[in-house]
Amino acid sequence: MRNEIIIYSILLLIYVNAIDDRKSNKKKSWRDKDIRDMNDADLELLLDQWEENDEPLEPDELPEHLRPSPKIDLSKLDMSNPDNVLKVTKKGKSVMMFVDTNEDLSVEKAETIMKIWQTSLQNNHIIAERYPIDQKRSVFLFHEGSQAVDAKNFFLEQPELSHVTLEGQTYFRDPKKQNERMAKLNKQASKRNIKKDNSNKQEEL
Repeated sequence: MRNEIIIYSILLLIYVNAIDDRKSNKKKSWRDKDIRDMNDADLELLLDQWEENDEPLEPDELPEHLRPSPKIDLSKLDMSNPDNVLKVTKKGKSVMMFVDTNEDLSVEKAETIMKIWQTSLQNNHIIAERYPIDQKRSVFLFHEGSQAVDAKNFFLEQPELSHVTLEGQTYFRDPKKQNERMAKLNKQASKRNIKKDNSNKQEEL
């Protein structure tokens, strides 16, 4: 009988300890865990807690898609000056520009010229990343879009330039080519208008 009492007492102690361990494990917060023992949910909670304590970022430190759009007073804009309009509307935004050298340049010369142009822009505090997409063509990426206008005007002064394309508008260094392109675009627009008028007349009939 004595042995049975001892055995029952030992089993009772083991049972009580097991219950206490379970209770303590339940009460153990994710904050008390070793980071190596945390699961994805624990890590998300930890990250949320860190972000709660962080001060909000300044607008210029936010990713571009989260930055508030600058307020533009259209009444003060000179709409007759496309460069000024572009500078104001693209301020703080990323802008891409396609830059083409003259066809008569060798591939090596074109690559060298592009590098010189990029350095010249940087020397004038116009920061652009360059990505070659063809032997004589590169994309210049401006994270501060307002600088693209000054860069465009710089490119148009370079004798090795053929043309640049900015915001869907192509600018040729040679005024004659620029006029030819404008005439071509006007001709295409006229043809589209004629087709539209003819289709409208047919519908009326």
